[in-house]
Amino acid sequence: MSETIAVTETDQREVLVFTLGGEEYAVDILKVQEIRGYSNVTRIANVPDFIKGVTNLRGEIVPIVDLRIKFALGEADYTEHTVVIVLNIGERVVGIVVDSVSDVIGLSAEQIKPAPEFGGQMNTAYLQGLASIEERMLILIDVEAMMTSREMALVDTLDAATA
Repeated sequence: MSETIAVTETDQREVLVFTLGGEEYAVDILKVQEIRGYSNVTRIANVPDFIKGVTNLRGEIVPIVDLRIKFALGEADYTEHTVVIVLNIGERVVGIVVDSVSDVIGLSAEQIKPAPEFGGQMNTAYLQGLASIEERMLILIDVEAMMTSREMALVDTLDAATA
């Protein structure tokens, strides 16, 4: 006798909203370990400009990526609002520098639209989609895809990390 299993699936997901260059971006809240104020990092020679360096986070050496530089959003100023979002990706911890963090919100599947295609002019591989909430437009970033990309090379592929 077969049994029908009712699957109740919630399509609501929570994201952490932050600003970069006047635009609002979001990452999956489940990837966020903590949020810290920006402090100076130890620079590493011969790394791309968007990798600010490393910091010691309770004994763990954490690479710090400035998304404002990575996304070419103009000059990156470091103010009292500048923060580092510490992310858990696979088995690695990575920090991203952003202008500020605003809130955590829930998004339904209907609110998330696919990222538009820009042809070969722009790499949208790191965009999960766009969410429209009243007057706000959020750009959802796939941090796993970004941090495991060949360009970043900060985190091994998740398959390798979980093997």
